[in-house]
This record gives sequence, C-alpha cells and structure tokens, in this order.
Amino acid sequence: MGHLVSINQMLDVNIAAEVAKFFGYPVEIVGLAEEETPLELVEAKDRLMPRPPVVTIMGHVDHGKTLLLDAIRRTNVVMSEAGGITQHIGAYKVKLGNKGQVVFLDTPGHEAFTSMRARGVKVTDIVVLVVAADDGVMPQTVEALNHARAAGVPIMVAVNKIDKPGANPDKVRQELAGHDLSPEEWGGKTIFVNISAKKQIGLENLLEMLLLESEMLELKANPVSPARGVIIEAKLDRGRGPIATVLVQNGTLKVGDAFVCGLYSGRVKALFDDTGKKVEQAGPSTPVEVLGFEGVPQAGDTFVVVANERKAHQIAELRRMKAREKFLAGAAKRISLEDLHKQIQEGVVKDLNLIVKADVQGSVEAVREAVLKLSTDRVKINCIHGSVGGITETDVDLASASNAIILGFNVRPEPKAAKEAEREGVDINLYNIIYKLTDDIKAAIEGMLEPTFVEETLGRAEVREVFKISKLGNVAGVLVTEGKLTRSGQCRIIRDNVVAYEGQIASLHHFKEDVKELAAGYEGGIGVENFQDIKQGDVIEAYVRKEASPKKF
Repeated sequence: MGHLVSINQMLDVNIAAEVAKFFGYPVEIVGLAEEETPLELVEAKDRLMPRPPVVTIMGHVDHGKTLLLDAIRRTNVVMSEAGGITQHIGAYKVKLGNKGQVVFLDTPGHEAFTSMRARGVKVTDIVVLVVAADDGVMPQTVEALNHARAAGVPIMVAVNKIDKPGANPDKVRQELAGHDLSPEEWGGKTIFVNISAKKQIGLENLLEMLLLESEMLELKANPVSPARGVIIEAKLDRGRGPIATVLVQNGTLKVGDAFVCGLYSGRVKALFDDTGKKVEQAGPSTPVEVLGFEGVPQAGDTFVVVANERKAHQIAELRRMKAREKFLAGAAKRISLEDLHKQIQEGVVKDLNLIVKADVQGSVEAVREAVLKLSTDRVKINCIHGSVGGITETDVDLASASNAIILGFNVRPEPKAAKEAEREGVDINLYNIIYKLTDDIKAAIEGMLEPTFVEETLGRAEVREVFKISKLGNVAGVLVTEGKLTRSGQCRIIRDNVVAYEGQIASLHHFKEDVKELAAGYEGGIGVENFQDIKQGDVIEAYVRKEASPKKF
C-alpha cells in the first residue's frame, strides 16, 4: 500500500480499515476517542451533594504555613522537614467538630517549588495566604497571590505571628491593599484574620470564615459516579511498589476499581487515609494514598476510574505509544556532536547537562524548573533526565555518555553506582535543601563557587536486627559491608536509597564490648543519637566532612 512501518508503530485508523477490508473483514471505527476521558462531565443536578472545601495554604517561606496546619491538625510536621522548609506537598482532611470537614493542601514555601504550588492551586477551592505580621509582604507572597488569581480562586489572608514583638498587622493590610486585596473592614472584599499559629490565637475565627466562604461557593460533587481525581504526590516504595496520593474530586473511589492515570493503568489494591489508616472507599474531596499503580505517575496527572482493567490497559498503552512517538520525533531533531562542538568553538553557547534524581515526583519537577531558570547567555542548562528514586548505575551511564552532572535531592547513590561514578569521573552532587542546590549551580556558572565541605564515605553497614535495650533505646544489629564505622562519627540512615535521618553514632559495640571502630566483615551493635525509628533492611552510612577547593561544574 506504499506505507513503510515497523511492527511497533501505530497505524492510521483509515489505513488499518483499508488493510482489514483487503482481507475481507468489515470495519466499524469505534476507536479510543474516549481515551482522553473528558474531565468535565455534566452531572444530573439531583445527584449532586455538598462536599468539603479543598483549602490551600500558601505564602512566603518561613511565614508559618505548616505551623498553622499543625495547629489545626494538632500534629508536628515542621520538625521533620529539612531546614524547617516543607519539601513535598501534603493533603490532610480535618474534621471541625459538628460544623463539617475541610481538606488542607500544604504546599512548599520556597520559590523553587513554584510548579508544585501552582499544581496545588489547580485543585483547590479556597486559598489561605499566610503573611507574617513582623515580616510583611515578600516576593513569594506576591507569587502565591498571582497563582491564586490565575486560577480564579477566592483568597483569604491569615496574618500570622501577631504575638511577636514588632508585629504590625495593619502594615500587612496596607501592603496587600496595594496588590488589590483590600480588607472587608476597609470596605473591600477580602477576609483578613489575625492569628498566631504558635500560640493558637484566632484559629477558631479562621476556620469559621473558611466554612462560611465554602457555603457561599456551594461546592457540590456526585458521590455515586466513577471516581475522578488528581495526583498530589507520587513515589516508589521498595516494599509496596508505586504509591500515589490522590485527591478524589468527584465520585467515590473503591478498593478493586480499575483506573488509568497518565501513562499507567492499574487496579486499586488498597487505600490509606492521611493518618495511615486503611479504608475501603474515598468520596469527593478526600485525599488517599493508593496502591496498585503499574508505575510512578507524574504529580498533577488526572486519575480516572474506568469500566474494567482491559479498557484501562488499552488507554494506557495508547498513551504510552503516543508519548514514545513524540519522544522519537523529538530525538530526531537533536543537535549533532559536530554542530555542538562547532558552536562551543565559536563561543555561541556552552551546554551544561543535568540529571535530576529525587525522593518524590514533585521534587523532581521543582528542581528541574529551578535549574532551568538559571540558564544564561553564556551557559545553557539542559535537564536531560529526571526521575524518582536513588541514583543507579543507569543514571551514571547516561551522565557519562552525555557529559552530565547528577543532582540528587534527598536521595543517595547505590554503592555500585557511586563506584562507577568515581571510575567514570561523573560528578554527583547531593542536597536536601533546594536553595543550596540552586545557589551552588548559580555560583558555579559565575565561577565564584566558594570552598566547600565535601563528604568522604567511611563505611556502610546493613541493619540485620533491631534490639530494644532499656538504657540505650533501639540498637541496630548490623553487618559492616564496606569500609569502617567509627564511634561518635557522623552517619545517615538510608532507607530505599532515600535519606531517612542524619545524625551522630551514639554507641558502637562488638558483642558486649564497647569499641572505637567496626571494620568490614564484622557484626556489631550501633546506637544512633536521637533516632529510634531504625528498621531492619536500613543502611547506616558513616562519613566525615572535609574542606575542599571550589568545584568546577
């Protein structure tokens, strides 16, 4: 028929129909036109029921967003975050007595997480803009405000830290009035509430205002239709496989439902609420952790329940083929090595290739977006790959082939990958706070990277058993697999190639004997200072920090 195609290529519908006709088969084109299942369904009005509002907490870094959420949830998230900065998006359902329920999205505060904040706003009904009374309106406050406005979401302002010396809530009102957020008490339309998350002042008033605003919005959804939602966060768990936090927006999600999400299909194996409790179903405006994905979806992907697994698999396969064709079409247009060398020789452009690995998908997106913004006239930054999980040999191979640098965010390289990187001369840079990452790259591009401290790994040990000892707490029974561990040295606990904790080695024993160091091949007991959550299968990595000369990217 004059068409040259391989067995893996998709056929045009009309060509496929001609081929079938040639072999004597009648063709009815039904296709998978519905594979991009419409997001907006016209629901019968009599089926619509009121649903809880989804509220996003936004604002400048360190203005008390997570602390406010803690006060409402009576939990303590801040202390577990690196540098006191929220690194991932979280979704929590909070019951407000007999008054109703509210779902809170806690979005990260650092400017590099713009994409995550934007994604939070896309699924939200009300935005609470948190501004510190002693600090006033900051650049990220304005940025968060613009995201909320772009999404057309009602905005409420929580003026936090009113208990601090130098707090001036009226100054915050004046500054925001300059951004067209005029308080109701001044004749405007924006609700302002003075609060102190730390001392729990004004929280009742804030919650009442949220419920009042949600009543005016008349939020409704159909609880009996097939479930639809959005991926808030996704990660790969070594024990449980791909896991995603889904915010159900319409319908009811049940265990056993077949679904399609982005490039993957699956069947719901288990559902967990935000407290980690197993549930059988989740209705509208409910965040749940879902098990049963084929792979790790992208944060922000639409989650749709379909009739059966066969249809879900067909839709996912079609999407993957389209994505593969798009990738191959893009690959054909890539610049050749000869052209690239010629441009570098002429001084037109210099390329800095980066590979981004992080513990969750949202962080991959955020780091990628942050580093791409750092491109200059002299240096063009390319993020050639980004994915969830520890740094593997495959990542090192890709970095070696493309002359790239690997950036790890809250992850560690596998031992084999670290050795291969050393052998191949591949540069691996590890971070747990994002502005340190961006500052390093910016300084390296400008040639002004200051002397820094580099880590030298002393040894690694695998936790075989965990023993509870009355005076010491939990002690890890370990086998030292490489190098050595020294008493009172620094160490980190690595779980699934992700850093679970960093601290000091408190005690080191070989059988009952207290020892100064434990070498490879020996078994012993290790106590880690201020850390009791050690688990079988964890890896304890001992290291020292040494001052090094500036690194050249």
